[in-house]
Amino acid sequence: MSENKKLLVDCMTFEVTPEQVNESMKEHNGKLVVSGVLQRANAKNQNGRIYPRDVLVREAKKYAGVQIKERRALGELDHPDSSVVNLNNVSHNVRSMSWNGDDLVGVVEVLSTPAGNILKELFKNNIRLGISSRGLGSVEPVNEDGFSGDTVAVQDDFELIAFDFVSNPSTHGAFLSPVNESAGQQNHLPKYHKVNQIINDIIAGE
Repeated sequence: MSENKKLLVDCMTFEVTPEQVNESMKEHNGKLVVSGVLQRANAKNQNGRIYPRDVLVREAKKYAGVQIKERRALGELDHPDSSVVNLNNVSHNVRSMSWNGDDLVGVVEVLSTPAGNILKELFKNNIRLGISSRGLGSVEPVNEDGFSGDTVAVQDDFELIAFDFVSNPSTHGAFLSPVNESAGQQNHLPKYHKVNQIINDIIAGE
């Protein structure tokens, strides 16, 4: 393992509407299933990192062949400062992944766990969240045309751990949406201050 290897987290913005949530749950027997871009290769994100396509292809294949195949591609609600998925905070499970150009697209099922119920209620209240990759790896500066500033490339020692839902999306242009046949137009997004109230209401049983 490289001495420079560290925990790397990078987010993709996604949004769903309450109407889309309801349609998805109707079509999946009460389960909420969302679909969208999980990670993007060969593009600089807001953290200044570039994930080479060959590295992501390799890790996605390993993840699909083990975690997804065995139905343990679990993720948490909010990023922990750990390389281990904490079962007490699991909110969802990745069902499948595929490539669309340089976009790694996934289908994600929200689970009926305490964290999953909070996640579902956030979706129902039209709260903007992010899907975020978590992995271990090192980075090196990039000196190539088209990339400037403090740009770094994720190295070949990268290991994908999980995809988590977070409140601080950091990458432009990618949105997850519920898997249904009648997805409508996205609504305007509410303020982040609603999040704490929603969580408090869930805990209080309201």
